[in-house]
Amino acid sequence: MEATVVRTGTEGKTWGGGNEPLKASYGKMMMWFFILSDALTFSGFLAAYGFSRFKFIDSWPIADEVFTHFPFLHGVEAPMYYVALMTFILIFSSVTMVLAVDAGHHMKKGKVTFYMFLTILGGLIFVGSQAWEWSTFIKGDYGAVTTKGGNILQFVNTEGERVGLAEIAVPVEGERTEHERNNGIWFDAGQDLPSYSLAEVKAGFIQKEDVLIRTQVLTEDGEKTVLTREESLAALNNDAIGTVEGANLVENEYGHPLFADFFFFITGFHGFHVFSGVIINIIIFFNVIIGTYDRRGSYEMVEKVGLYWHFVDLVWVFVFTFFYLV
Repeated sequence: MEATVVRTGTEGKTWGGGNEPLKASYGKMMMWFFILSDALTFSGFLAAYGFSRFKFIDSWPIADEVFTHFPFLHGVEAPMYYVALMTFILIFSSVTMVLAVDAGHHMKKGKVTFYMFLTILGGLIFVGSQAWEWSTFIKGDYGAVTTKGGNILQFVNTEGERVGLAEIAVPVEGERTEHERNNGIWFDAGQDLPSYSLAEVKAGFIQKEDVLIRTQVLTEDGEKTVLTREESLAALNNDAIGTVEGANLVENEYGHPLFADFFFFITGFHGFHVFSGVIINIIIFFNVIIGTYDRRGSYEMVEKVGLYWHFVDLVWVFVFTFFYLV
């Protein structure tokens, strides 16, 4: 049986073959494939974060109480202000990248150089700000005590304001002896002691009658439960097993340790993307300066790195929403 081949004209066809499908170069198509796969990766991470948060809703930290610091403003409560500033800087860098791409389309080398420089500067400020935020989160602010069940007990005054361990703890003789070779097991030598022991916190708590304990259990109004003075004493004496300051992959003074795990992993993964984008932008920036793309007659490389940079900015909008706003 003879096969029949039907030939049609190229009019109306989206792609008639060749090396530019959908009128996009190979490099652009590969960048879009990378962005799509990376978007699915971030989606999986954020979905896992969402499930974990709602599973441990009673012990999940409140962002307004965690991210309250602003550089050079020690002791000033500024909830979410610095995170908002970081977000604005990153989004503004996306605007400068758009301007760089547009200047490239018009073969304006000077403007491409200027806007690329602003984009790189914005990325560096964002990465540096994220590093500062990490260090502040790790260091902690007030401190808390942990219970046998792994819950966190925080201290507040009668007005509901947080009280730090430094304001409560009083010295207890014999509590601050660190293991050394001559008085303890040799491989414990050099391990840091917590700033305040549980015994010191208990002793100080008894003396400060205006201090109460706040649990992670939420009330009907969505606020954390504050115990009475009697209930606070009972919880501290019967349930508390140690103190915790700051957050790491094991403990978290603000609430459930999973929050810190996801925070370090997802924001760190995004920060790695931003840092990589800054490095690539720097390479492109110097290529622009030496006239590489003028000789090629095209600034498409600026456009391709611009696609990546816009993707990184868009991902941060979702990370910002999940971690800080919701």
